[in-house]
Amino acid sequence: MDMYDKINELYDRKREIELGGGESRIDKQHEKGKLTARERIDLLLDEGTFVEINPFVHHRTVDFDMAEKKGPGDGVVTGYGKVNGRPVYVFSQDFTVFGGALGEMHAKKIANVMDLAAKNGAPFIGINDSGGARIQEGVLSLDGYGHIFYRNSIYSGVIPQISVIMGPCAGGAVYSPAITDFIFMVDNTSQMFITGPKVIETVTGEKITSEGLGGAKVHNTISGNAHFRASEEPDALEQVKQLLSYLPQNNREKTPTQRREESSNDDNFRSELLDIVPVDQTKAYDVRKVIEQVVDANSFMEVQKEFAKNVVVGFGRIDGESVGLVCNQPKVLAGGLDIDSSDKLARFVRTCDSFNIPIITFEDVSGFFPGVKQEHGGIIRHGAKILFAYSEATVPKITVILRKAYGGAYVALNSKSIGADMVYAWPNAEIAVMGASGAANIIHAAEIAGASDPEAMRTKKIEEYKEKFANPYVAASHGLVDDVIDPRETRIKLMQSLEMLRSKQETRPYKKHGNIPL
Repeated sequence: MDMYDKINELYDRKREIELGGGESRIDKQHEKGKLTARERIDLLLDEGTFVEINPFVHHRTVDFDMAEKKGPGDGVVTGYGKVNGRPVYVFSQDFTVFGGALGEMHAKKIANVMDLAAKNGAPFIGINDSGGARIQEGVLSLDGYGHIFYRNSIYSGVIPQISVIMGPCAGGAVYSPAITDFIFMVDNTSQMFITGPKVIETVTGEKITSEGLGGAKVHNTISGNAHFRASEEPDALEQVKQLLSYLPQNNREKTPTQRREESSNDDNFRSELLDIVPVDQTKAYDVRKVIEQVVDANSFMEVQKEFAKNVVVGFGRIDGESVGLVCNQPKVLAGGLDIDSSDKLARFVRTCDSFNIPIITFEDVSGFFPGVKQEHGGIIRHGAKILFAYSEATVPKITVILRKAYGGAYVALNSKSIGADMVYAWPNAEIAVMGASGAANIIHAAEIAGASDPEAMRTKKIEEYKEKFANPYVAASHGLVDDVIDPRETRIKLMQSLEMLRSKQETRPYKKHGNIPL
């Protein structure tokens, strides 16, 4: 046997591995509306850039007739490549081999590529399509999950970690995506749950489908476990590429800049902003329209769009620079903060801080949402996460008070006292312990009750309070607002502030880590 024979044998083996579970199983995968593990990698990565690692790895199990069963690649494809010219590391589970079930060697392949991603400071993307733990391997399978969870945790905040759910992801398997920075899901074909519908029916008697229990819509709207939802797999992978364009390669790098043509202040002066935000505090509007006027055209990518809609968070660009936007949404719950929106907001702030992305806060908040359900559900603990996240963050932090900023919510949303670098207010802003109506009713209760015309007196006292306290100039006189600005100049002021803060450096006292109120 000469060298050419050996080389031919090598290519024969590789062809067999690339076929995974074989043509019939690949056809079944396609019939479900799902792509194969390798097709997904090809769609995600720049053409011709994928380099596979450990293709010949094979399971070592002999029990349950496993010795006779081949498992090309042990049910997962791993390697590295590029997305828009930037290096990434990836694994893609192969449902055509053992249903993508995770065993000892399968996990070893994933752990290996995660270590390489961390050593080389590049994002890590996991494409999940698996029946769960490989039962035939018992505790070794569970140990494999542990090695992955450990790396997800240790590399959190070091490199961006992205999970793409493209099939079942059940049992312990869901905890890996849950630790990562972002989760993408696909309608009708991806599900996540700890215990499946059959177990739930057996234990509790509740009947539900897999999709109803843990589908893309459920996790994007109700649980908040996922961040993005797509109707088809190619759409989800395009979203992943878009997200990566806002993120640095790792926590030691600045975010990528998109070159833009020089623009004058005339281009950035946005008169439309005057028509978007009503001066009347009780009138609703869509804060996304404010965002559109402030960020570069078509650059806003909303995160968790369908969950806790009273807060809008996402990535955008201002003059080509990546920024994270945190905005109250007055058209939902009057923009008040509740348990879910506190979690969503705090997590997003921490994500931006991990990866050197400046945080811009558009504030129009009536306060924390009142109610027995909220109090008993732990709104104190959840709201405290916002305070903790902003206080801990050392990236540039800029706040624009669009309209109202009341009470503890004013303090929590990146006020000067918890570390804001710049706070701007529009001239119509009301900054106070509470709204003028409530304040007047408390402060002047006796006077109003004793008046010959209580309603006229109440109206008078409300107006007096507004004039004396509920305006931005009181806060500005104490240095709590850096400047009161013409709303039309908001984009210009943000561009100036971001340029001024570009070299910002700030440290915190030495510690292992803070103890965020979870």
